[in-house]
Amino acid sequence: MAELLLPAEDGTIERYRLSGKLPDIARRRASDFPRIAFAAAHVVADAFADNDPWIDPAIDWERTLAFRHSLWDLGLGVAEAMDTAQRGMGLGWPQAQELIRRALKEAEGRDDALIACGAGTDHLVPAAGLTLDDIIRAYEGQVEMVEGAGGRIILMASRALAAIAQSPADYEKVYGRILSQVKEPVIIHWLGEMFDPALEGYWGQPNHEAAMDICLDILAAHADKVDGIKISLLSKEKEISMRRRLPKGVRMYTGDDFNYAELIAGDEQGHSDALLGIFDAIAPAASGALAALGRGSENEFFDILEPTVALSRHIFKAPTRFYKTGVVFMAWLNGLQEHFRMVGGQESARSLKHLATLFRLADKANVLRDPDLAATRMARLMALHGVI
Repeated sequence: MAELLLPAEDGTIERYRLSGKLPDIARRRASDFPRIAFAAAHVVADAFADNDPWIDPAIDWERTLAFRHSLWDLGLGVAEAMDTAQRGMGLGWPQAQELIRRALKEAEGRDDALIACGAGTDHLVPAAGLTLDDIIRAYEGQVEMVEGAGGRIILMASRALAAIAQSPADYEKVYGRILSQVKEPVIIHWLGEMFDPALEGYWGQPNHEAAMDICLDILAAHADKVDGIKISLLSKEKEISMRRRLPKGVRMYTGDDFNYAELIAGDEQGHSDALLGIFDAIAPAASGALAALGRGSENEFFDILEPTVALSRHIFKAPTRFYKTGVVFMAWLNGLQEHFRMVGGQESARSLKHLATLFRLADKANVLRDPDLAATRMARLMALHGVI
């Protein structure tokens, strides 16, 4: 197996020898799985565009769309234009619209492409004088765009709403208005403040337990317009508590990148479906584990997926909002793109030591598709930074 030099935890340089197994990459369909499973997909930057990466994002559309096909080939759905695609951290609404249109067009050419698209208010800049009606119109505009392109809605949390809401009633007004108008049931996304500090106090309450009560009231009032809710709070206890209180017919989509294996497996009182950023980075393992669960082999499900949890916890460690760097780094290591560059210059958001640890954990999790290629690319990155 390949060897290379990596920075160690104590600051020295050590020789690391890869020991992981190759992931099982098999073509599957969503119908092979007993759970609905979306991977929130990243975008591939155009590394050769003549632009200012922090200001003017440039996207490699060919590689970005090819990556979506790779997820569909594994049976996973695509959660499009979400925070994993750097929505609000490099990807603006103009680029998100083009991404949504292009991805939906690609999906039309397949009979097995599960896709849902993020609609929010990120084109609206929080400012003095902003009103709830402004937020409602912003949501309406994005929902109209996605539905007009033939897409299904993931209703994203709103920074603008979090900034101006005075009470839970303001959330009830905004969500009630939007849900009363959508054409098809939506997935509501409750993104915790660990993913986006601007969303602290969402639903108009200072703690998650009280916020959950407000959110559940909104879901119950509009259950016919809600397919499910994705919560990203990194707490299995909170997710299970909410899952057990959901209105009949409303799904829980886990967004817990720390505890997804046991939440998807579920318990005697229910389970979570999945809408996860980590599934972008570990797609073959996610696919293989879900197929095993579909065959009734829970032991195999955990054997495949449990080793990936340590990797995911590292990628999503605080500051959690920088997890996108690890997701794109994994795509580069696995040969799914030819460079490690990101829109917004976000490749610089994690340290060299963080990336070295990520590499070791990816090897141990058996998610490196071509270990020799991954080692070659990792060694090239180390050399660039003076590790020889």
